[in-house]
Amino acid sequence: MQPLCFIKKLMDKTLIVGIGNLLCRDEGIGVHVIHKMESMQLPGHIESLDIGTSTMDLIGYLDGVKKLIVIDAMKAGGRPGTIYKCTPDDLLPEEEGPISLHEIGLLETLNMAKKMGMEIHTVIIGVEPKIFDWGMELSEEVKNKIPAIIEAVLKEG
Repeated sequence: MQPLCFIKKLMDKTLIVGIGNLLCRDEGIGVHVIHKMESMQLPGHIESLDIGTSTMDLIGYLDGVKKLIVIDAMKAGGRPGTIYKCTPDDLLPEEEGPISLHEIGLLETLNMAKKMGMEIHTVIIGVEPKIFDWGMELSEEVKNKIPAIIEAVLKEG
């Protein structure tokens, strides 16, 4: 029989998810950060996941998750490499304007999880991209921010 504290830890799981397309340069920052974090020793209650662009598949990974931290490129008008912190409510379009397909899929997935009775505190760490073009290399401005992005993510975890 497992001690109660062990069971509680499993129930208080934090999931860090990297979203993005590695073939579109800075658009893949979330995935690049997850790959970097895979080589790190993370606390036992934290798991990481490279979901790529398949945000609707996220629902299958949310069982037992109490906190979700999402890392993705976020075009918000700042300088390339700017790190943003927001909630899913911040991603809702005000009136008209572009919204990424990742954000739509993420919002739908979180809404579905809520309807299934899951209460997940979600934080989104966005990174201002510089280059959305074919290629696998990050721009220097975004690549140089990876340590700060990881620090922001772990601060939330």
